[in-house]
Amino acid sequence: MSTVQVERLVKDFDDATHVLKGIDLTVRDGSFTILLGPSGCGKSTLLRIVAGLERPTAGRVLIDGVDVTDAEPSERQVAMVFQNYALYPHMSAFENVEYGLKVKRVPKAERREMVEHALELVDLADQAKKRPSEMSGGQRQRVALARAIVKRPGVYLMDEPLSNLDAKLRGQMRESISRLHDELGSTFLYVTHDQVEAMSMGTDIVLLHEGSIAQEGTPREIYQEPASTYAAGFIGAPPANVLGIEDGFIAVRPEYIALTEPEVPAVALPATLTAREQLGDSTIHSFATPLGDVRAKTPCLWDAECAANTRIFLPLSALMCFDAQGKRVAPPENLERLVRARVAA
Repeated sequence: MSTVQVERLVKDFDDATHVLKGIDLTVRDGSFTILLGPSGCGKSTLLRIVAGLERPTAGRVLIDGVDVTDAEPSERQVAMVFQNYALYPHMSAFENVEYGLKVKRVPKAERREMVEHALELVDLADQAKKRPSEMSGGQRQRVALARAIVKRPGVYLMDEPLSNLDAKLRGQMRESISRLHDELGSTFLYVTHDQVEAMSMGTDIVLLHEGSIAQEGTPREIYQEPASTYAAGFIGAPPANVLGIEDGFIAVRPEYIALTEPEVPAVALPATLTAREQLGDSTIHSFATPLGDVRAKTPCLWDAECAANTRIFLPLSALMCFDAQGKRVAPPENLERLVRARVAA
């Protein structure tokens, strides 16, 4: 296992393209740390710098306290898993996993033992003789994982490894990778734009925004205590509704919005139903309101009628408050009055 530290990391591709803007980050030993954010936020560039595939403009990278900023990838005790598998098509699964060991001149008997163990860890012992073209996308990705495992690195680096898989396979592979992390006890640094992957797999989440860290913490902390309107509006399925009020914003998660008046203190919003999505286990309602577009998530309502013009209710205890710059603040004592005044305006 290993720790990873990046200090004041900057990456510019030209005078106008500032991809990373002074990142300071510590990846805990043995953690499953997720680099999360939309396309273009710098997460893959950060991973590639840790791997040694990109050089930073400024700053440094340390693995277990050793400065590896100028070290070659092979000298860093890391293994990379890419989204496109990067397997040799003419080799079997066994040969793909074995290849790096042959290059390092590991004795044949030891190679066989190491490869067989790696294939067993990813449940591919019975697929060892198949070539990539004979395997499913999920199986090919597990071969790529086995190839990383056999290197016995201190850190596993994964760059959106599930993005090319269909929804069912992504679910299966999330479970497989999480189980693999538990079995290996190693440090995983994993890039994704999919917050479902982040919430379900990570022990730690680092949310990136335009080359800077917007927030870092456990999945529970990121979800329940977003530090900004950006974090609130990114995390969740659907994410929190962010609504403007006097001198700031409020945010409320869709699952906390009530379609009938609750027993707890709440603000009523006039609402016009604009769309409804039936997801089987839940229903997503979209409303136009005086505060803007709002989505509410309820248990599945296949047959229930929802009037086009209705009221929805925002429980006061569920409202998160932010200042005019989008930074999280404590709820003001007059929160209810502020929200009602904005509704009435």
